Amino acid sequence: MEKFRIKPDKKVDLSKFDTKDRSASPGTKQQNIEMLAKLSNRLDELQDVFYGASARKLLIVLQGMDTSGKDGTIRHVFKSVDPLGLRVANFKGPTDEEKSHDFLWRIHRHVPANGEIVIFNRSHYEDVLITRVHGWIDKKEVKRRLRQINEFESMLAENGTILCKFFLHISKDEQKARLQERLSNPDKRWKFQLGDVEERKYWDEYRAAYEDALENTSTKCAPWYVVPADSKTNRNLFISRVLVNTLEDLKLTYPVSEIDVQSIVID
Repeated sequence: MEKFRIKPDKKVDLSKFDTKDRSASPGTKQQNIEMLAKLSNRLDELQDVFYGASARKLLIVLQGMDTSGKDGTIRHVFKSVDPLGLRVANFKGPTDEEKSHDFLWRIHRHVPANGEIVIFNRSHYEDVLITRVHGWIDKKEVKRRLRQINEFESMLAENGTILCKFFLHISKDEQKARLQERLSNPDKRWKFQLGDVEERKYWDEYRAAYEDALENTSTKCAPWYVVPADSKTNRNLFISRVLVNTLEDLKLTYPVSEIDVQSIVID
């Protein structure tokens, strides 16, 4: 997975990352299904210890173009994980109250507590993406916000939060196919929005904005991974592997009970 991890201060050119890469899912379809189930079960075990130890926090950031699979990632990667200690935060357009504060105000109150895993389905990065693409903020403000994001994430890390940030990297052709599927499939038509078609016209601008964000905010304490996501299976296995490795590296254990269990008799 390391070759997809953006090194700090490294220039990012998304064209160098193959959206069709299948290195995280090299097996047959059945083998990949079995591996995903195995990783999901392992993630459940690790999350239970993580929650029990209540010593650290884990923040997972999911970003990507429309249809890149943020919802699907959550559904499949965490399908076996106990919802206790797991929470998803979605960020849409800010309310008037949120606009009256700094752009990180609405984000901070959703970060994880001790023992909690929180998934940001879109995140504070929207405030340096759509706002930039549509000219709602200027280059000076973009630069200021990127600096503040680094400071914010550094503060979270210093206070025990582990950050894993994933950019779900799909091709323009794959997005077209997924949008068309939403139109053609009655069961998925509810997910289709005219705004998705409009935003697609700004594909190049979004790509440039993402490249700038990735190269300026991938730090040692809050790294970005570029996830090849044309294949949903590859996407899910990639993220599962990173999260399992991250939690295993913590080497956490269940807390020791202070109760003298030998003296307790249950009638």
